Amino acid sequence: MEFTNLHIEKRAPIAVVTLNRPKVLNALNAATLAELAAAMEDLAADGSIRVVLLTGAGDRAFAAGADIREIAALTEDDAQAFALRGQAVLRRIETLGKPVIACVQGFALGGGCELAMACTLRLAAEEARFGQPEVKLGIIAGYGGSQRLPRLVGRGAALKMLLTGAIIDAREALRLGLVDELLPAAELMVRAGALALEIAANAPIAVAETLRAVDEGLGLPIELALLREAGRFGHICATADKAEGTQAFLEKRPPVWQRG
Repeated sequence: MEFTNLHIEKRAPIAVVTLNRPKVLNALNAATLAELAAAMEDLAADGSIRVVLLTGAGDRAFAAGADIREIAALTEDDAQAFALRGQAVLRRIETLGKPVIACVQGFALGGGCELAMACTLRLAAEEARFGQPEVKLGIIAGYGGSQRLPRLVGRGAALKMLLTGAIIDAREALRLGLVDELLPAAELMVRAGALALEIAANAPIAVAETLRAVDEGLGLPIELALLREAGRFGHICATADKAEGTQAFLEKRPPVWQRG
């Protein structure tokens, strides 16, 4: 697939997706979101890819947010459709069935911060900056920021960011739980690749089912979530990967995963 605003590199079992609009700090215009949606569908269907790394071109920004010129021209009806389209793309990343690791350098603001939050894990360079400054533009977060941020950092810390529009540094993001690891910029992609390989070494179906169990369980009462977990555990125990994984452990050899 050919893209204008993205660069895709497949190094099985890893794919690296780079937002490639450095002159505008990798802003998420409609065309970029459409390409991101297409890229994720391709990666979801590619059985050789087990983990996706998502980053931004250059060292100034992961993604500086949505395109303000596009937002300025929106009517009420258009704005709701605009938000729903962006939410759908980010939700697809969140439910890809494969881990997506955000590798953040520079600014992750507005839609860029929301994009990072939709990823499975977030690694950040020490110079990274995060924020949801929508209130300074007379709007609110529209790509899931008001929902994912409280789930990651708690209600109070999320509201402080959302209501002030303040930009926080990477160390504060790590302290709050918005970021999972903090690294020197030169080590960011190296560490992300190593983490991706560590995940990719495990059974693909077990990784996918773990992602689904956590995603759906967060929105359920604990009793129902536990019941869903037991159902998924039962299902996975009928797969070839379960048979291979347990047999390989008993035979003291590396497993050979079949995905199914």
